[in-house]
Amino acid sequence: MPVVHANAGRLPATETLENIPGLMSSYYTEFPDSKVLSQRVNFGTSGHRGTSRLRTFNEEHVYAITQAVCDYRTTKGITGPLFLGRDTHALSEAAFRSALEVLAANGVTACIAKNNGYTATPAVSRAILRWNKNNPLNLSDGIVITPSHNPPSDGGFKYNPPHGGPAETEVTAWIENKANAYLESNNHKVRIKNLPAALDSAHVREYDFVGAYAEDLSSVLDIEAIAGSGLRLGVDPLGGASLALWERIAETCRIPLTIVNREVDPTFRFVPCDKDGKIRMDCSSPYAMRRLLDLRGNFDLAFACDPDADRHGIVTRQELMNPNHYLTVAAWYLFRTRTAWPAECGIGKTLVTSAMLDRIGRSLSRPVVEVPVGFKWFVPYLHSGHCGFACEESAGASFLCFDGSPWSTDKDGPLLCLLAAEIMAREQLSPSELYGKLTRQLGTPLYQRLDAPADDRVRNALNAISPDDVSMKTLGGSPVTRVLTRAPANGVPIGGVKVTSRNGWFAVRPSGTEAICKVYTESFDGQEHLGALQHDALAFLENLLKNADT
Repeated sequence: MPVVHANAGRLPATETLENIPGLMSSYYTEFPDSKVLSQRVNFGTSGHRGTSRLRTFNEEHVYAITQAVCDYRTTKGITGPLFLGRDTHALSEAAFRSALEVLAANGVTACIAKNNGYTATPAVSRAILRWNKNNPLNLSDGIVITPSHNPPSDGGFKYNPPHGGPAETEVTAWIENKANAYLESNNHKVRIKNLPAALDSAHVREYDFVGAYAEDLSSVLDIEAIAGSGLRLGVDPLGGASLALWERIAETCRIPLTIVNREVDPTFRFVPCDKDGKIRMDCSSPYAMRRLLDLRGNFDLAFACDPDADRHGIVTRQELMNPNHYLTVAAWYLFRTRTAWPAECGIGKTLVTSAMLDRIGRSLSRPVVEVPVGFKWFVPYLHSGHCGFACEESAGASFLCFDGSPWSTDKDGPLLCLLAAEIMAREQLSPSELYGKLTRQLGTPLYQRLDAPADDRVRNALNAISPDDVSMKTLGGSPVTRVLTRAPANGVPIGGVKVTSRNGWFAVRPSGTEAICKVYTESFDGQEHLGALQHDALAFLENLLKNADT
């Protein structure tokens, strides 16, 4: 079992807080070396991330990436506005300004939040879809400056093409290569206009992200049921971009929300330490969510989002729900109540999300669309309506409007939080209680992720693996029923392997951002069986590496 830090669940000590002036100074005064691999632009599953002191997220990176985005727009004939958002991380503010300087210099119209506000990822996705529905010949796209739930020291940069969701692998590879070419030439050909001139130009416009999002919610949620339910609802923005969104939702939709913390501070001093003792604004972590858990007796239902609001955390009177458990309830509820969705509309899940969703799909006669890790793989299915609900185990999801049109094609934390309120309003049971009923019908899974050290040798072995390389005949004492190295829905390599038996499975894949290998396991036969799955999974990984060395 992983070791839990002594400070987990406690507020951080003052002396451990991030030195924001030092962090910001490094952003402008430290310069990446393009010959050092770790200091180059690298788009993982959620964009480019890093920190200024390690020269992995500095002004030169943002200049290069933004210029590459401008170049990409030119090659694709994207001429509409670019919706630019940022979260509340310290480096997000600096990177937002740097990106504006390049966008304006390239003649790209950037739509930014009113009154210098922060912008949630789903609000950017919604703005893109809204614009493109009405302007099909003048398409827009977007950038979100955020490292998601990462610690206060980090910065991040995500690009969303005109489909509104995270960019596809081929798009991020193109931008990454172009940006690194700029870095190699010391950004010599990057166009830059100083910030005051950029802000005074015709290329920067204000846009009401929060208003547009809140006003449209009745097209995707039963707002009347929530507003009239009498439920006591609490929300913690965790110091993130969702604060203004929750304020507008409460006002526009007349939902009585109690916002338990309105503080925005780039040190995130009000967020309890995560399991490793670091500040990490992870709304699915019981340690980071300690304060809201302590308040759960004051509310019928409470929820939280991470800094860019693309993830959800659901707190009932009983617990902070495991993301897999809540996603199961959400799928069950949505496909019973969204009667206008097409009959062939299915449940989208990543390969490492709970198999309870497969059982929900079978019980409702709905197909299950299984894709690799990364929400970007759901974008075409949400656009086409082949997925009514798309989700991943790390508390990210979105779903269609009542009429079957896409609401957002990126992960949407507030949407899933409000769905929990709709579920409780209409079912008269909490999501935790409903999950209990579902397990009595369909079985009780035990799910756990283990982390093992990983280097390039491990990555190469997992990336090269094929089903023929897996000689396992049994898993946890039962016959192996399926071996996957490509996703069933789209045939894309998963960067690892998933092995399934009748009542359990494991998956092994390297992390896209850390030097670890993620080992996912799930059993429907109890704790002892889960241990057997984990034993077999780790033995498989050890054997794979032995063979790689010979």
